[in-house]
Amino acid sequence: MTNRPRREAVNRRSILVGLGAVGAFLAIDLGAVAYANKWIGSESSRKTFLDGFRVVNGPQLGFRKNHAKGLAVTGHFESNGNAANLSRATVFRPGQVPVAGRFSLAGGDAHVADTVNTARGLGLAFGFPGREQWRTAMLNLPVFPDNSPRGFYDRLLASKIVPGTGKPDPAATAAFLAAHPETAAAMAIIKKHPPASGFGDSTFRSLNTFYFVNDAGARTPVRWSLVALQNSAPAPKSGDANGLFDALIGQLRGGPLRWRLLITVAEPGDPLTDATLPWPEDRHSIDAGLLTLTAAATEAPGNARDINFDPLTLPDGIEPSDDPLLSARSDIYAASYRQRTGEPKSPSPVQVSEVGP
Repeated sequence: MTNRPRREAVNRRSILVGLGAVGAFLAIDLGAVAYANKWIGSESSRKTFLDGFRVVNGPQLGFRKNHAKGLAVTGHFESNGNAANLSRATVFRPGQVPVAGRFSLAGGDAHVADTVNTARGLGLAFGFPGREQWRTAMLNLPVFPDNSPRGFYDRLLASKIVPGTGKPDPAATAAFLAAHPETAAAMAIIKKHPPASGFGDSTFRSLNTFYFVNDAGARTPVRWSLVALQNSAPAPKSGDANGLFDALIGQLRGGPLRWRLLITVAEPGDPLTDATLPWPEDRHSIDAGLLTLTAAATEAPGNARDINFDPLTLPDGIEPSDDPLLSARSDIYAASYRQRTGEPKSPSPVQVSEVGP
């Protein structure tokens, strides 16, 4: 009887280390539920992820549970028709479609101060409003840090800030990376690609693989990227908690911002279901057209604030690969959308009207 408490303590510590969440006791229960439900496709697994975001970031009522801080933008995409032989999607026919989008910072704290090293997101809805839409959520990273829902969840828990330090528990981080060597390798790749100075000069990538399907039914595995035509972006003002967003607002006031949409085609042997692995740089890319963003707006009812940038909202002519992150992202995005739309709304910390000339 005297050894029982010690054995239980050792077992609990072992479980926490395996989860990559030393000191986060709730991780035991959340992790067990997620593992039992294979991480996706059930109400309990969706709740597990939402609970995980709440544990790490707090309630964040009315905001997205990840990429909580953001700015709405609008513009258009001009297709040159070059991708039409790979995909029958109408968005790739020569012509122009409206676009609604959202720039964001990774993480679930809507009021976090901007930092250059935080991953930046760009969500786009091509053809919005309209019935046949293409929605995509991209990052300014060369690869994604995780290749499975479990990996993402464990990393989320390991990222919880320790009060008084402003940083995650280093033991939790070390344990997570030991349990997920694929993320350690991905982070090494990411460190070799320092971020651009702002949103306006960042390249954004799909990271996951999709299939383009043409009129003949031929399926081609692809990844896409938006390459900025702006070579620079204004430096964030010192002491400005919204420095990256405010600089983007100012840059847009000076004129439209443009990105070239490049479709990269896989070759045999390229990884199709692991977003932590890059494709060789010599892969053939097709210039599919020009994205032009013309205006920014504070998140509000009716604009990109209320769009769910579900990566599986795809038009005829684009199909998902078997990458397990895609179905998980779709599932959790939907759960987050349902939750936040039923919560009280708070003003966005990024207010366009407050940014001076």
